Amino acid sequence: MGTRMYSSAHEEESFESFTERYVKFFDGVEDLFELQRGLNNAFAYDLVPAPSVIESALRASRRVNDYATAVRIFEGIKEKVENDNQYKQYLEELAPVREELGIATKEELNL
Repeated sequence: MGTRMYSSAHEEESFESFTERYVKFFDGVEDLFELQRGLNNAFAYDLVPAPSVIESALRASRRVNDYATAVRIFEGIKEKVENDNQYKQYLEELAPVREELGIATKEELNL
């Protein structure tokens, strides 16, 4: 697979490189500002971050003790995917991490 331009404001990189870069970034996050800056940057691309990136971001949000950001990560995914089925696939794939970290979605919190 070649490289693809995801946004005119960013250098060309493959989806795999993007994923690796953001997993590494979120694994090293130590404060809320850094986490939110990383999320804003990751979601600014014209793609939906891979589940491994989302998992790393969720773990970072719990590490910096910001539950609200963890919930909002799922709101961001819901906005980025093309349809409800894709969102459900993310929820299913991330279910073990959500359970481990005790993270509900906005929809679950509104029940």
